Amino acid sequence: MAGRVARTGQRGLGGYPCPMQGRASNFANVLSLLGAFVATAMVMGLLAAGLVIPAVGATGSAAKSGVQAFDSLPGEFTTSPLAQQSKIYDARGGLITTPYDENRIIVPLKAISKTMQNAQIAIEDSRFREHGGVDPRGITRALVSNFKGGDTQGASTLTQQYVKITLQENALRNNDKAAAQAATAKTYTRKLQELKYAITLEKQLTKDQILEGYLNLVYYGDQAYGVEAAAQHYFSTSAAKLTLSQSALLAGLVQQPSRTDPIHNPERAQVRRNVVLDRMHELGMVTDKEWKAAKAIPVKKMLKVKPAQNTCGRSTQPYFCEYILAYLKQLPALGKSVPERIKKINQGGLTIQTTLDPKVQAMAQAQVEKKVPVGNSERIGAAASIIEPGTGKVLAMVQASRFPTTGQKGKKYTQVNWNVDQKYGGTSGAQFGSTAKMFAIVTALENGIPVNGKIPSKYATPKQAAIYTPSEMKGKCGAGSAWPVRNDEAIGGKPLPFSLATQKSVNTAFASLVLKLGTNKVHDTMNKMGLHQGTGKEIECYPAAVTLGANDTTPLTLASSYATLAAEGKYCTPNPILSITTNDKKPIKLPTDNCKQVISKDVANGATKLLEGVIQKGTGTQAKLAGGRPAAGKTGTTDNHVESWFVGYTPQLAGAVWVGTPYSQKRMKNIRLGNDFYPEVFGGTISAPIWKQLMDRASQILDKPKRDFDEASSKVLEGDIIGIPSVSGMSVQDATKALEGAGFKAQVAGNTYSNMSAGTVVYTNPSGRAVRGTTVGLYVSTGYVPAPPQPTSTPKATSSPKPTKTTTKPKTTKTPPPKKKTG
Repeated sequence: MAGRVARTGQRGLGGYPCPMQGRASNFANVLSLLGAFVATAMVMGLLAAGLVIPAVGATGSAAKSGVQAFDSLPGEFTTSPLAQQSKIYDARGGLITTPYDENRIIVPLKAISKTMQNAQIAIEDSRFREHGGVDPRGITRALVSNFKGGDTQGASTLTQQYVKITLQENALRNNDKAAAQAATAKTYTRKLQELKYAITLEKQLTKDQILEGYLNLVYYGDQAYGVEAAAQHYFSTSAAKLTLSQSALLAGLVQQPSRTDPIHNPERAQVRRNVVLDRMHELGMVTDKEWKAAKAIPVKKMLKVKPAQNTCGRSTQPYFCEYILAYLKQLPALGKSVPERIKKINQGGLTIQTTLDPKVQAMAQAQVEKKVPVGNSERIGAAASIIEPGTGKVLAMVQASRFPTTGQKGKKYTQVNWNVDQKYGGTSGAQFGSTAKMFAIVTALENGIPVNGKIPSKYATPKQAAIYTPSEMKGKCGAGSAWPVRNDEAIGGKPLPFSLATQKSVNTAFASLVLKLGTNKVHDTMNKMGLHQGTGKEIECYPAAVTLGANDTTPLTLASSYATLAAEGKYCTPNPILSITTNDKKPIKLPTDNCKQVISKDVANGATKLLEGVIQKGTGTQAKLAGGRPAAGKTGTTDNHVESWFVGYTPQLAGAVWVGTPYSQKRMKNIRLGNDFYPEVFGGTISAPIWKQLMDRASQILDKPKRDFDEASSKVLEGDIIGIPSVSGMSVQDATKALEGAGFKAQVAGNTYSNMSAGTVVYTNPSGRAVRGTTVGLYVSTGYVPAPPQPTSTPKATSSPKPTKTTTKPKTTKTPPPKKKTG
């Protein structure tokens, strides 16, 4: 950026740079000035535009050849759109950042104060309104002043300056360094071309159009390009409100913006400002009173510097700022390649409104820091993301750390965004523990296991592991060695109600379930619900990763996956953009296909039913929302209490809270955070209470009414219950065929005394109706009924023969009609 300061440096005769020494100190300088004047005068004498100046030493054939040379130069002058800053806002209109290559804000001439217009004309080109692009009187005046040893004066008109700087700007925007150097080269050819372009430009544009372009183009020092950016930077005001003293100060910067920078060189700036005020007074642009009053104000007291917000370190939301800029660089709507998109972001003057709600953001930051103070001695970190189900809008993104702005280091500073993937400035993520069980729940419901059904479970305790052998882990997501699984309490050894296994987060129940379903099937569910590692890769396909979250992901990713259930099966990729408009107020078309129905509404509502139980009477009771607001979610705690999670949702909001160890693998046991002491940190003890506060308060801020989830169908709640065909009297082979044809499995369960032919089926258990896919037990006839035993001394009552094996018929319950949404 510093290399561009030289665009509008001090100018001498004919626009050439020369030192600010006040006098031509030797004969060589005088000859140089005279030579420049003679050459320029010769050309001026040859122009067909009606401009007259003595052609010293140019006669006859020399004049003729000069005319031919001048006529052969290109005359068409074109300008490219100026590079200007873009602005990124939050959802309520607050400024987040202003990315730019050049800090420029283009405004129309009517939005620039008249005093500013007059000040620039007075010091740069007082005859601007009179000449036709080239000023013979100005050249003569500059020559005489320089020749006599007076103040060095420039002869370039404001129009010529505009041409030169525009040529350089166009070249720089096209990354053409050679053309940029040629635009300011100290050659007569370059000067002749500039003169011709200036005359052409005066025929194409009005004086006001040229002045407007100039005031938006020139460099005013300290990375401020154009008068509007300069007014905001130095005085925290707009170009329309610039006072006389402020206008004179800015106008005086153009010749030597670095040397007279008022922030770093206030004394020189004041001297230069007064030169401008004197010139304005001399030209009659200001009264004696105005002139004296403006000069009496010290420059230091004039300044009200507004730091540029072109870097995320200076942003009000630095982590989200980094995320949004990375997101924009990958947005096809801004260009076909990353360099093209960066150019549009930094030079295109875009207005970008994001989805970030500043009120929700501020609340979330406060709540996270309340539980996990920034820079705590335990070196524990925390992060949380809140999104809107059904749209993917990112409403908040916070973490318990500080963004370094000037190279700060230490336990409270990090530039890494713990909420997002690596490609957005984040990390590979953290192990997500039992929050992974949600994906097994969805897969089970899709495969006919009902909400009110049972799932298998091996017995295990915190110390005694259940062992799953490689033979039990068949398939493409199997494991090559035994897999030990422990529970947080002594439980298992028999089928458990699905709801109980979910509420208590029974590891062996879900391990058995995943292996029964097929690890690859649950892995496929993760993929379609958007779950992936922070590296961008899929979750690794092995039982521990798929079942118990022994792999890494990020809060934003996990919140988006769970939001799929809140949106009744519709997964939406996270979306931080509301709108983008160009510098001429035209909207840029954004993609509308970031949402897709990936699971059925019925299955989503069934999963919600199970996850509601986690909050109502399971491991997540500390996430229970105020006023009985319906909510569903899941806790997660990794081995050795290194990471803890709570991820959940209401019908309108979804959020993920992570509390963990970003700097080490320290166990979160016997630690103190804020005012609380934790013997052991679980997802339910720290992440769940934070999540509760976020959801309660965000719902209030966003005015979300209390609303119920939709009920799942009886098919998902109880299973696909269908009639069992009567197979009494059939052979085992025929009965099996009939049952399988009806959607059941069949196996011989035992024999029973019967007069029916031996080997024929007498009855089944269950009978009547059962869930599709149920294994139906066949009880086969022995072919006879034994005679009752003869009575002895005391007759005894006899009983009918019992089957060799019996089963208990499943109970069925009526399912209430689905509830309607409220609010």
